Amino acid sequence: MEITMKKSNSFYGYSLILAFFMLFLVARSQLTTDFYNTTCPTLLTIVRKEVQNAIKTEMRMAASLLRLHFHDCFVNGCDASVLLDSSDGEKFALPNINSVRGFEVVDNIKSSVESACSGVVSCADILAIAARDSVLLSGGPSWKVLLGRRDGLVANQSGANTGLPSPFDTLDNITTKFANVGLNVKDVVALSGAHTIGLARCATFSNRLYNFSGTGSPDSTMETNMLSDLQNLCPVNGDGNKTTILDRNSTDSFDNHYFKNLLIGKGLLGSDQILFSSDQAKTTTQSLVQSYSTNSALFFADFVNSMINMGNISPLTGSNGEIRKNCRVVNS
Repeated sequence: MEITMKKSNSFYGYSLILAFFMLFLVARSQLTTDFYNTTCPTLLTIVRKEVQNAIKTEMRMAASLLRLHFHDCFVNGCDASVLLDSSDGEKFALPNINSVRGFEVVDNIKSSVESACSGVVSCADILAIAARDSVLLSGGPSWKVLLGRRDGLVANQSGANTGLPSPFDTLDNITTKFANVGLNVKDVVALSGAHTIGLARCATFSNRLYNFSGTGSPDSTMETNMLSDLQNLCPVNGDGNKTTILDRNSTDSFDNHYFKNLLIGKGLLGSDQILFSSDQAKTTTQSLVQSYSTNSALFFADFVNSMINMGNISPLTGSNGEIRKNCRVVNS
């Protein structure tokens, strides 16, 4: 009798594990690269054209669209909640206010997509495709985007305030925030490489220029010529919204130059430079920074995998959520 019970319990345990595994596979498999092949066959062409036009108008927009997808996925999963207009929305969370941008470009893409296939394509999927196209059109790698996400019904401002990685975070805090959404240390370093394009405001790095962490001196890990240039751009009590390039000497090209800069103290944000220079980095991220700095193919491959991983954070599928008519508001 006891042997039978043990076998039964053991079988029940295996069945439970198998059931959980199958549920995980179902969640993953609901996103497919051919999701809109029949319902909106021109989708990828439409998005590519709109992203191209936006980048021609302003090269910086590539980085802005990529960042929108990142800031969306880290809060409530990849559900386009970052796009919702409301005073208590994610747009007005501290990491996003006066910072995330590109909403008008998303509106243009959505409008063009709706003209071709009304009520079919989610804003969340538009963000994912636009992010891929932004990387590709800046000289980076391409990949097949998994699709089939639906749009969320609520934004989460408090989640954005606590869950989004900050330029002022320690490496431990950053890796914890990534782990909270199912991403690992390799994802931290690879996705940080997105800072090979785009700009940052003085407010996000001026803490490194003067009295760094209460030392009375600038951040000692910043290269001296760069420090001098940035002190001129961002004086004490200056305009915190002034911008400069994230990847010094390689402005708009998506490449591995960002990692080369980290090796010589030219990371702009504190959260960039700590990937190489902090004590914690020695046993976690430093070796990856070194590898990517000499091997762009490895960086591109890992970046693609990390973008796919990020795009898989808690998507709404099936009958969950909705397909918004206007990316800024939930359907009435």
